[in-house]
Amino acid sequence: MNMLFLQELFNNITQRDALLRRRQPENLTPDHGQLVNACHRLLESDGEASSIALASRALAIYQRLSAAEKSSFFARLTADFAADPGPIDAAYLAYLEVRDNQSLQRLFEACEPRRQELFRRLNLASDGTYELVKMREDLLGLLREQPELAPIDDDFAHLFGSWFNRGFLMLKRIDWNTPASILEKIIRYEAVHEIQDWDDLRRRLDARDRRCFAFFHPAIGDEPLIFVEVALHKGLPSRIQPILSGESSGESFGESSGESRHTKKAIDEPEDADTAAFFGISNCQTGLRGISFGNFLIKQVVQELSQELPQLKYFVTLSPVPGFAQWLQEQRDDEQLPSSLHKSLKGLETPGWHQDKALEEQLKAAIRPLAARYLVEEKNRHGLPLNPVARFHLGNGAELHRINWLGDISEKGFKQAAGLMVNYLYVLDDIERNHENYTAKATVACSNEVRDLAKRARKLAKGETTK
Repeated sequence: MNMLFLQELFNNITQRDALLRRRQPENLTPDHGQLVNACHRLLESDGEASSIALASRALAIYQRLSAAEKSSFFARLTADFAADPGPIDAAYLAYLEVRDNQSLQRLFEACEPRRQELFRRLNLASDGTYELVKMREDLLGLLREQPELAPIDDDFAHLFGSWFNRGFLMLKRIDWNTPASILEKIIRYEAVHEIQDWDDLRRRLDARDRRCFAFFHPAIGDEPLIFVEVALHKGLPSRIQPILSGESSGESFGESSGESRHTKKAIDEPEDADTAAFFGISNCQTGLRGISFGNFLIKQVVQELSQELPQLKYFVTLSPVPGFAQWLQEQRDDEQLPSSLHKSLKGLETPGWHQDKALEEQLKAAIRPLAARYLVEEKNRHGLPLNPVARFHLGNGAELHRINWLGDISEKGFKQAAGLMVNYLYVLDDIERNHENYTAKATVACSNEVRDLAKRARKLAKGETTK
């Protein structure tokens, strides 16, 4: 009863403070100095009830700041709410003398920036967690021009890594019975294949051959963190357009998308499917960039689907290859390719080239091997695959299984990857080994088909002819 009374008291305080804020004249736009003062008062508060009210007031001021005032506030956070050098020096000297756990703990505490404690206290407010996520989104938009603000982002990342760890995430299936407020957000946040309208969304949630799962966090309510769309059918998917239109197009396992014909593999019931294809993974909160959810999501969805449909044999993606078209153009511009390849790739400049059978075959013979080289051999400055989607799935323990010619014939598909899409295959018995090899040696696990294509690319680069 006492706990209920205290909770009601805290809620009343927060609601009263919100009511007072709403009564303030709208033309009184605050500046960052007022917010800095509110933050100092919050850090000086020693009562939970008053801290809740002060946190709510500070966040309300932040929401009303102009973009320029927010930038000034972040600058003040960097300077005024950093760790104090004096206590750090004293704690370090004390640790040098005794080198025990207590002195080490005091050194850790002295090194922590005051910003972290400020963020913890701001998190006391109603919807505080979500407001801090949006605050970091604002910060991320400033980092390119103001790299000196990076320490604030480090503090956010440190705290969010704890607040949004796997133990707090809730997996929910999204279907047509999900509240409309959440379905609207699924439409808005879809980042891979745009959802055109409600009919399009309903097709993607079809209980017969579609599944959709999302992670939520109890502190931010019905705001999804990340979601994945799944198509159920027979055979591995090779083209995205039939999936998006509500059909099912796949190939029997083991067939090569580069050589075989695409055949319709429709299913009448979920139990007829042997493959679960992940065709869209969308992160919803920009302010949580860098906080990894996708690897947990895929693994848990595999578990959920395996329990629901134990006959499923294959778990695979149908993934875009963002950046490949740009990389290919750079190779052409830098004249790093032999004249024979340059001549073949010139066909990309012909409008509607994919509808010309002879030209399409010519380009396929050149582009698929180059795509294999790009995905398997091209690395960034950290020695990891250049392609971000490849880094994600390979880091999760998947295998680069197949490169699908004309997998996405939309305008976006041609613009980002010359129409290519890729299958990453998740073999449950191999995931851990692939992950360890990738983490330790940046090894790209790939099928024999992809490996052979990469070899063909090396021959083409030397001007040698291939079959």
